[in-house]
Amino acid sequence: MAFDALMANKMRTLLSMLGVIIGVSTVIAVVGIGIGAQEKINEQYKNMSVESILVMGGGGGGGGGGRQTASSKLKAGDVEVVMSDSENLRSGTASYSGNTEVSFGKFSESKSVIGVQNSFFSAVNLQLSTGELFTSQQYGSRDRIVILGDTIAKDLFGAEVSSAVGQIVSVSGKKFQVIGVLAKNGVSSRLASYDDSVFVPYLTAEKSILGSKGRIMLIFLANSVSVLPTAMEEISGILREHHKLKSTAEDDFRMFDAGSMVSSAQSSAQTLTILLTAVATIVLIVSGIGIMNVMFVTVVERTKEIGILKAIGAKKGDILLQFLLEAMMLSLLGGSIGIAVGESAIPLLNKLEGWYLVYSTTGVIIAFVFSVSVGIFFGFYPALKASRLDPVDALRSE
Repeated sequence: MAFDALMANKMRTLLSMLGVIIGVSTVIAVVGIGIGAQEKINEQYKNMSVESILVMGGGGGGGGGGRQTASSKLKAGDVEVVMSDSENLRSGTASYSGNTEVSFGKFSESKSVIGVQNSFFSAVNLQLSTGELFTSQQYGSRDRIVILGDTIAKDLFGAEVSSAVGQIVSVSGKKFQVIGVLAKNGVSSRLASYDDSVFVPYLTAEKSILGSKGRIMLIFLANSVSVLPTAMEEISGILREHHKLKSTAEDDFRMFDAGSMVSSAQSSAQTLTILLTAVATIVLIVSGIGIMNVMFVTVVERTKEIGILKAIGAKKGDILLQFLLEAMMLSLLGGSIGIAVGESAIPLLNKLEGWYLVYSTTGVIIAFVFSVSVGIFFGFYPALKASRLDPVDALRSE
């Protein structure tokens, strides 16, 4: 009877379900976005040592990867200064990065170029796919040789990246020989994606490619996670003293440890997920109010029907159950369609640039529970009102 009553007014039923459909599909998408963001963060930082400390130019204590300020005195030589005076660091290295034109054949795009010092690749856990790394002598030279990240190697030479070794590419209008290609890693620094970067010896980047437009970053590895806070204080004190900063002056550098970067990224992802979930919840609540309004109208329209049912022996519980079932069917059917829409939308949204959603059973369960709850909660009072109608008054109704 409940189903037949809904089918008797198909358009009203469809419009009543629309809010539930939108709300449920939004919940699924939101959970997919949240899980996708977590996976992206884990992928980005999976190879970064938890003992890593990054130091970049620019004061003020803020985050981000902007260009260092003109007042910054940070230099590659600071690595040796810090390491010579530190008791809590086991290694240190520097990089010098910026964007410039990289081309081969018909391909030509602005890419990140990173000049690296000895031990850079081991410090950031980058592995070689084919070819070879720079030798100790090459790290300190201005040789025109490059190592390519996995993504840019495939852009230039296709899926068979081994064919890149020995080729000549143009970097900032100058010819460089490819000596190696890195394995895909998904890692990014605060300045660049390593998969989409070109690596050259530090002096080559500083003197021959980027000049004064590059951005310097120092990378230190602490002896252990437990000494990270002490090591960061130690680095700060050594650099301030070496840069001759007054006690009242701000640092002319910024420091980040791997743990705080991961925590900050995860916190941002969680905040976004909570915000979007709140929006989806509001949509479901509004749809529930819509169902309640429809059920009130239905009770008024079917007052005589209720009177007849009671006259032939229907009890309050029977009337309550029928109208409650109608509300639940609206939310369940709407929820089922919403789940189908949400699941179908995930692969479509993943085709958009910058979007990454993940299928999640948790999202489906949450959406289903929400839809059932909406039907029960907002359908109960109209159903209760219908069950309490006096049969004589109901039969007298026109």
